[in-house]
Amino acid sequence: MGLPAVLRSRLNTSSEKTDPSTPSTPISKEHVLESNDAGFKRATRMRRNFALSASFSYVLAWIFLVLVLVGNTYPRPVLSQTYFFKLDLTDIIPTSVPNASLINSIAQSIGLHDFYQVGLWNFCEGYVGVGITYCSPPRTLYWFNPVEVLTNELLSGATIALPTQVVTILSVLRITSQIMFGFFLTAALLAFLMIFVSPLAVASRWWSLPLAVASFVEMLLLIAASVVGTAISVAFKYAAEAQSELNIHAEVGPRMFIFMWLATGFSIWAFAAHSGMGCCCTSRRDLRTGRRVIRNGRGVRF
Repeated sequence: MGLPAVLRSRLNTSSEKTDPSTPSTPISKEHVLESNDAGFKRATRMRRNFALSASFSYVLAWIFLVLVLVGNTYPRPVLSQTYFFKLDLTDIIPTSVPNASLINSIAQSIGLHDFYQVGLWNFCEGYVGVGITYCSPPRTLYWFNPVEVLTNELLSGATIALPTQVVTILSVLRITSQIMFGFFLTAALLAFLMIFVSPLAVASRWWSLPLAVASFVEMLLLIAASVVGTAISVAFKYAAEAQSELNIHAEVGPRMFIFMWLATGFSIWAFAAHSGMGCCCTSRRDLRTGRRVIRNGRGVRF
């Protein structure tokens, strides 16, 4: 039996509307793009997390850099234990020398202290059992000149004829110390600035290039300063203890080393995050310009 023509026509029309194989109208960018705030936040979540982690890394790096900068400046509990290296002259004359104890006592009575420890801005001196008794005033581009310190304190301003080799070493020490000072201070200023500008990377990839460059400069300065600080301290330790005729002991400051290398580590991570955001992770500008669209809560290429 044949169906009436009218009924057949209606059934055909209904099947055409529900047939999934029938091609649908192409979805435009405007339909796919979710312009609401929630959609943007979901799509840029990964980029936002990286930007915030870089900003937080700079917070930690800046805190540790501040500890490096203020270490050894004043005789206070934490500051007095943060130094690059420490010279121990308690028994500068070996006990094998006749009347060594008497000579050491005389040296202390006319101005020689038991220890000298050096920070970025100044040096501090003191006695065993008493602690720090004096810290020199903080000075820009400071460098520790042991000959000058001992001459002023022990010999009341007398001059010493130094060998050419010693003069050369002191000149190198002065230049490297001043370079380290400038690098640490500049890195601290850049780290503080990067705390606030790092989140701008979420807005656009165009921000990633200048931020990555600034991050690289800050990281490079900090690595160089930490390497120089480590080299100077270790060299001082070995040079001081190499004099077998003098009973001088030296030690590097563990807290200072921990602080500056932790700051360096956080800066390296922040640079890696900014470099990665230059080519990865969806930005808000990518969504607005249509370079990427939101599908299943993620930004994908259209």
